[in-house]
Amino acid sequence: MDTMLAGRFHLDSKKFAVEEVSVPVPGPGEILIEVKAAGVCLSDVHLLDGSLVPLFATSDTVTVGHEVAGVIHTLGPDLKRGLTVGTRVTLEAGKTCGQCAGCVRSRPCTQMRTAGIDYDGGWAQYTVAREDTLIPIPDNLPFDQAAIIPDAVSTPYAAVVTTAGVRPAQSVGVWGVGGVGAHNVRLARLVGAAPIIAVDPLPSARERALAFGADFALDPAADDFADQVRAATAGRGLDFAFDCAGVPAVREQAAAALGLGGSLILVGISPRPLTISEGLTFNYLGKQVRGHYGGTPESVTELVRLAEVGRLDLAPSITDHIPLAEAPDAVNRLENKIGDPIRLILVP
Repeated sequence: MDTMLAGRFHLDSKKFAVEEVSVPVPGPGEILIEVKAAGVCLSDVHLLDGSLVPLFATSDTVTVGHEVAGVIHTLGPDLKRGLTVGTRVTLEAGKTCGQCAGCVRSRPCTQMRTAGIDYDGGWAQYTVAREDTLIPIPDNLPFDQAAIIPDAVSTPYAAVVTTAGVRPAQSVGVWGVGGVGAHNVRLARLVGAAPIIAVDPLPSARERALAFGADFALDPAADDFADQVRAATAGRGLDFAFDCAGVPAVREQAAAALGLGGSLILVGISPRPLTISEGLTFNYLGKQVRGHYGGTPESVTELVRLAEVGRLDLAPSITDHIPLAEAPDAVNRLENKIGDPIRLILVP
């Protein structure tokens, strides 16, 4: 076992290819993981198309992929947790630099590095992970479902539970019901939000949102869109609007749909400037805008527990399984929404 396949992105030439590379060797505090499943995320697409630029890259070439699950294959030296070979795990999507004194990893960090963007991720047969980024998973949680928890599920979970703090009976709107937005709908329902309004231009996405627990599914281009939101919320407007698309027009529409004290939660990533053109009513109604990025270690652990006990079934989120060698095809399918996928899974 000297070489393996890996999906490699060359930062200088902006070229992506599945290549044969050396199997990495775990250093102090690290563990080699045999990858069993890796999710294909829109952030991966944004990396490859150049709209997402690594801030803390440690090399000019990176193995893509931050949604990973597998089995511990080899233990590096100087480990502290007592993890053993054969343990089933999922990997947190990011890690701090570890250089700050008194670092609290559950809090936002300006030095947070993301797997598959700033350092090698899991679109590979094997990947190295720092031991403190590993979350053991139970035998009844399939690898493909476990792989998507650290981002596709953890990101909206933290947005709903931590950033927004949604309480039962509060109204929620979700713009963009793709890989993250579909889970945002499910998790809003899990915490008791009501009503839940899903907003997406694709009829198939709106149908999926209803199946995932939305009370209403609206077309953002409808002439009477604002009237439909008012009717669904008994004239009060939304308590929370989640932008899972990262599109300026979405943010404008979502902000306008907020009611008294309502908050716009920016979940979707966009390099474009944030603009809110609404005037005095934004101030008068005490509206807010809150940024959000990723999940937390606690959210991953909590979601694994919820899945283990049957409170959250992620099987409907898995659209297809694709061999690692065909990673470029998976990227194309997600980028062009072929088949309207929630999550495509690469299998080494």
